[in-house]
Amino acid sequence: MKNAALIIIIIGLLPLKSLAQGCTDADPDQRLKVFGFLQPQYSWKLAGDNDLLTSSDGVEVGDNSFAFNRARVGVTGNIPYDFMYYANIEFSPTFTGNPFLLDAFVGWTRFKWFKASVGQFKVPFTLELQTPCHKLNTIYRTNTVVNLVGPIRDFGLMFYGGNDTTLFFYQVGAFNGTGIPTPESAAFYMDDNKGKDIIGRVLFQPFGSSRILAIGGSGRMGSSAPAEEGVDDDTYSSLGAEVNFRLKGFTVQGEYIWREDKGSYTTGGGCGGPGEVVSGSITRFGAYGTLMYMTPWRFQPVYRIEYFDQDMNETEGSFVDQKIQVLNTVGFNYFFNDWTRLQVNYCFGQGYNNDKANNLLVQIQASF
Repeated sequence: MKNAALIIIIIGLLPLKSLAQGCTDADPDQRLKVFGFLQPQYSWKLAGDNDLLTSSDGVEVGDNSFAFNRARVGVTGNIPYDFMYYANIEFSPTFTGNPFLLDAFVGWTRFKWFKASVGQFKVPFTLELQTPCHKLNTIYRTNTVVNLVGPIRDFGLMFYGGNDTTLFFYQVGAFNGTGIPTPESAAFYMDDNKGKDIIGRVLFQPFGSSRILAIGGSGRMGSSAPAEEGVDDDTYSSLGAEVNFRLKGFTVQGEYIWREDKGSYTTGGGCGGPGEVVSGSITRFGAYGTLMYMTPWRFQPVYRIEYFDQDMNETEGSFVDQKIQVLNTVGFNYFFNDWTRLQVNYCFGQGYNNDKANNLLVQIQASF
């Protein structure tokens, strides 16, 4: 009975459909709660190049090194009546060498079907992005999400309603479109974007509280100041589709994302990195599928395959010529308890900028 209860708790921690806007679930039932997690990891390039593999935040993986994937601390709680707050700081030196504000927002939660958040947080696009960082199935997010959803975090206003047990759940908001302000960015002191990004996501959950199936879609459109002076504003639009099926320990997830950029586009980036801006127009798409099974022994095997087309206009020649990446991730999660888990991933693939990639990643995670 004790083991069965433990398995139920662990399965409840899995990221079926987290509705968190930050990197950790907010808890509006307390006036003040301190939370956080540490993710020290080891990465080893077994052979070939690392070009296929970047961290969840767009940082290149070391050949043979120990480092923090993330080290985050924050506070959350409720403010009587019907308000909540959330703030989160990244302390890992991976991105800028200094701590920086990752998420900070105030929420209004009076009505089940009409809530609001204002501040800096994750944009409402795709299942994987809405999964908190400490509940990801694999150590890193997919190349598809890292490259096609950015900016992943932004300052804006969002309305949402429902939850992970209702027939429908929706999120829609307006955002600056410039991402997290950094000293290097043009928007560090002020927003230089004349327009706003409109982003939305909707889920259909036909089995309600049983959480067996969720089908959803996301959309984004916006414009920003041009990367080069004297030309029209850059414009971009993207669409996403997602499915999440879970039954008797098995979980199957899949997503497809299409994006078109005119004027300039960004590669990489992620939760904390600014990414690289490239001049020119481009159309890209990506997809992934993930299969997992939670065993009775707190051991969860995981397999994921990704397909990322970095330029849909390239249609001739090999995968390298067409700028296509295919990446496989095989590994497992082992849950020591409700707060600590071990993740081991072996990543291998081939495609644009490299012949093969073979990398071993090991990460221990402690949450509090």
